[in-house]
Amino acid sequence: MFVSTNWLKQYVDIDHVSVNQLAEDITKTGVEVEQVFPPTMDSEHLVVGYVTQCEQHPNADKLNLCQVDVGHGETAQIVCGATNVAEGQYVIVARPGAVLPGDFKIKKAKLRGETSEGMICSLQELGVDEKYIDDEFKDGIYVIQDDVEAGQLAAPLLNLNDSIIEFDLTPNRSDCLSMIGMAYEVAAMYNQDVKLPEVNVKEDQEQSSDYIDVEIEDEQANPYYGAWIIKDLEVKPSPLWLQNRLISSGIRPINNVVDVTNYVLLEYGQPLHAFDYNRFGSQKVVTRLAKEGETIKTLDGEERSLSSHHLVITNGEEAHAIAGVMGGEDSEVQEDTTAVLLEAAYFGPQTIRQSSKEHGIRSEASVRFEKGLDITRVKEATSRAAQLLAEVGGGKVLGSIVEEGSTDWTHDQVSFSQSEMEQRIGAEISLDEMKRIVDRLQFDYEVDGETITVTAPPRRQDIKIKEDMIEEIARLYGYDNIPYTLPTGEMRQGGLTQHQKLLRQVHQYLQSTGLYEAVTYSLTTERNAERFMSPDVASLNVTPVQLAMPMSDLHSHLRLSAIPELLASLQYNVARNQYNVGLYELGSVYTQINGQGTQPEERTRVSAAVTGLWENHPWQGVKKPVDFFALKGIVEGLLEYLAVDGAQFERGQLEELHPGRTAVVKLNGDVIGYIGQVHPTVQKEHDLQETYVFDLNLEAILESSNTKEGYTPITKYPAIAQDLAFVVTQDVPAAQLEQAIMTQGQPHLHSVKVFDVYEGEHMEEGKKSIAFNLIFQNNERTLKDEEIEEARESIVKHLESEYNAVLRG
Repeated sequence: MFVSTNWLKQYVDIDHVSVNQLAEDITKTGVEVEQVFPPTMDSEHLVVGYVTQCEQHPNADKLNLCQVDVGHGETAQIVCGATNVAEGQYVIVARPGAVLPGDFKIKKAKLRGETSEGMICSLQELGVDEKYIDDEFKDGIYVIQDDVEAGQLAAPLLNLNDSIIEFDLTPNRSDCLSMIGMAYEVAAMYNQDVKLPEVNVKEDQEQSSDYIDVEIEDEQANPYYGAWIIKDLEVKPSPLWLQNRLISSGIRPINNVVDVTNYVLLEYGQPLHAFDYNRFGSQKVVTRLAKEGETIKTLDGEERSLSSHHLVITNGEEAHAIAGVMGGEDSEVQEDTTAVLLEAAYFGPQTIRQSSKEHGIRSEASVRFEKGLDITRVKEATSRAAQLLAEVGGGKVLGSIVEEGSTDWTHDQVSFSQSEMEQRIGAEISLDEMKRIVDRLQFDYEVDGETITVTAPPRRQDIKIKEDMIEEIARLYGYDNIPYTLPTGEMRQGGLTQHQKLLRQVHQYLQSTGLYEAVTYSLTTERNAERFMSPDVASLNVTPVQLAMPMSDLHSHLRLSAIPELLASLQYNVARNQYNVGLYELGSVYTQINGQGTQPEERTRVSAAVTGLWENHPWQGVKKPVDFFALKGIVEGLLEYLAVDGAQFERGQLEELHPGRTAVVKLNGDVIGYIGQVHPTVQKEHDLQETYVFDLNLEAILESSNTKEGYTPITKYPAIAQDLAFVVTQDVPAAQLEQAIMTQGQPHLHSVKVFDVYEGEHMEEGKKSIAFNLIFQNNERTLKDEEIEEARESIVKHLESEYNAVLRG
């Protein structure tokens, strides 16, 4: 919302306040100022001139030598190159000493041997945006059409001395979408009166009802509609003062009829529309909901298809406007228009919002209808427009507006007590001070003891509850006047929760393994929503959460796994020649257990996807591609880092993962996720080489984490290593043998690790050799050879009997 301070001064006395102070004061009362635009220029050297003589320059074919009356009996000779300069014109003259926008200084000079005492200006040279300039004056000097006098200052005439304040309004302050609304706001700040426009319409004896009738079919969508006929109009450019007002608010002048409707929209906040009466094609206005598939060609030249919930203005048969959004081309005001049907209406905000959104039209009118208007001022605003049309267009206003519906309004009342206000605001404010603030707001009220009951005016539709009045009292009392106090009670030092600490440890560990953190969309496609779902998630019998109004098909469902988006990120990097990529993400999946319409639950998971080389040392000639065991090592390291015991890895088969390179991860017997290679067909779909992923239930992992800090003293007694290799059938998992060795080797066996697996030549078909490294140690003494041998024999006997294992020599 742009507010002209020159225009604002017509309604409230702010001559004593600078524009910067005004902007600061308004911001302090809760209406945020976005920007202040200073005057374009305000110079006494910029005046109106009258061209008394215009002849061709004696020494230049494309220059003119003009004699210009610049007032006070003084004539200046000015050399001008504009093609449209002529004798008898009133023009804008920049005299020596003037400084035009761009720091362009005007001096007395000689041009081709002739003295030039200034410059005749175009609007562009005065800093006016070209979009506001009439085509007639875009390629030449500006010729003033209004009644002016030579020598009068030009900056006020063109509103170049105006300061513009841009406001960033919150949705609840629709009252500030008008100059009168802003006047009420400023008047309340400075305890001033608001000077409303004097509306005095001279109505003709001929009646509007002789030319038009009004019918409303849906009173909920259109509670009130009024039509006024204005005849004998002359469509022409608006006077300068009217054009200036529109330009200062960012609206391009068009013609006097359209400009008047836009002026009243800015002044009262009430959108109006003028139909060419002779092109309207009927003596009846009918407002109704559109027929499904009905079409209308709007003022922007677009053919628009209507739905049954769009409100339209018709002549009884054809639609001539989308109510509150945009008028139709068929009844547009044109140069030959002589009579207009002036529409004054109140439309339901929800109806206008839906029409505006579905047609992609965000107009000044629709914005105001959406946020809610002061219905009690619809007729007043219409009268103001009729008055101006008579003044600037010479129109004859036919008697009595033809109307249907009602402009009655049920006023909201809010009661509050002095003690409630003081408690909520935190300042001692007397009852008399509160009454003065309500008076400044120009609200009606009654006082009963210390209780004030306020009747909110229809222009302030944001005043509904007690908290709204608390805000009004506080902001006009002055936020700076509210005393500050320190918090009372016990003060505690802030810090991270244990859960936050663990999350940071997870990030720290995964980044230390060489993975990069990724943050992907929680929204995905319908197909991807169920892909790569972990067995523990699938066991909940979940369905993907579908968005009611998705931005696009690519973001229509909430994910049940982060893996599809991580694979898309890998694909993006590989397509840009980054072939060795490892990504991880800590994020949520969204499970809807009881079907559509129920509230989904967020579950935190940790996922990763890796492709390319895991180790790459060109100097040593070492290149190792990522494999299953690299990711398994990362997961095992994470569990060890978080002190989580009881994890197991079991062979598994999951859809879209390689059937021979996939394992499910269990914790204390419950599945918490999986590790595996992406199935070759899926890899090909994403243009990837061998790619490995894991997806784990992070909540279950953190719940099992041992958060107690401790340490194990370093023993001074030596460790003894033993290597054992066993031949077993290929279906025996190494993890089972490892667990059996660990159990049988107690009490002195400290660790067991697999360091080799051999299959192939010199090995019986269906068999494999697994070699283990065993570390024996006692923290209190040196172990004896007999103890080691006893443990070794126990291990060998157990594996021979339980797994038919054969110890290799």
